[in-house]
Amino acid sequence: MSWTNGMVWIPAGKFSMGASDGQPDEQPLHDVSVDGFWMDATEVTNEQFEKFVRATRYVTIAERKPDAKDFPGAPPEMLVPGSVCFNPPRDPISLENHYVWWKWTPGANWRHPEGPGSDIAGREKHPAVHVAWDDAIAYCQWAGKRLPTEAEWEWAARGGTAQLPRTEADIVSSNKWTANIWQGEFPSLNSTADGFRATAPVGTYLPNRYGLYDMAGNVWEWCADWYRPDYYAQSSKKNPVGPETSFDPNEPQTPKKVQRGGSFLCADVYCRGYRPSARGKGAPDTGLSHLGFRCVKSK
Repeated sequence: MSWTNGMVWIPAGKFSMGASDGQPDEQPLHDVSVDGFWMDATEVTNEQFEKFVRATRYVTIAERKPDAKDFPGAPPEMLVPGSVCFNPPRDPISLENHYVWWKWTPGANWRHPEGPGSDIAGREKHPAVHVAWDDAIAYCQWAGKRLPTEAEWEWAARGGTAQLPRTEADIVSSNKWTANIWQGEFPSLNSTADGFRATAPVGTYLPNRYGLYDMAGNVWEWCADWYRPDYYAQSSKKNPVGPETSFDPNEPQTPKKVQRGGSFLCADVYCRGYRPSARGKGAPDTGLSHLGFRCVKSK
């Protein structure tokens, strides 16, 4: 294992990307090869993100007042800085409409993960959240790095093995949790059996075979690629970088970027996003309370 400045060397390799028994956008299973690269051993932390903000005076999208012309018809009281936070319902509900457990929260941002009244004091080693894709790109440029491609991310997450899709049972070893995911009845009751209701400090759990931490759970991570559910059928076999444009049939008007790794909200009964092949997606100008990133660097 090779380390330098908090990054781990990921060797070049070839693997079968996706899952034959996964979600439709994880298919078809296809062979991909990637060159070697350096990858952050952990998700970017609040401490690291704060150094970037202090050095550049960067203001994240969640901290900026929305432009009224970008949101025609929106009530003035909603045109304030903020972000989207997890808002668990009190009682069990249908899992068909995920908007039920999310809430636009004025004042929520990376400094205030749950909104006004919350802060990151004591959470310096937790992953920075409410970071939009555009914010992550700004950080990468400052750090002299970049976001991983989706193929690089999956190859790194597999740790040099075939690593079949994980289940909740795989993440429990000798009654000890090995990743920060949801326990209990999603989305109303989190038993916190793993010790965390939300994010965990990076490096809390054992790393994979490449020395990477939290490649399953904790927070979703941005990738460089645009998202298309049908991209795998036309993917390049060598160092794929994703499609030129985005398309999501569920929200065709909203371009989206790929997210990987799942989060503390992932459960076997719902998204199972902690599987190495699982794909998430989101608008590049939108952050969430369970969304962060890590960087890579070419050789």
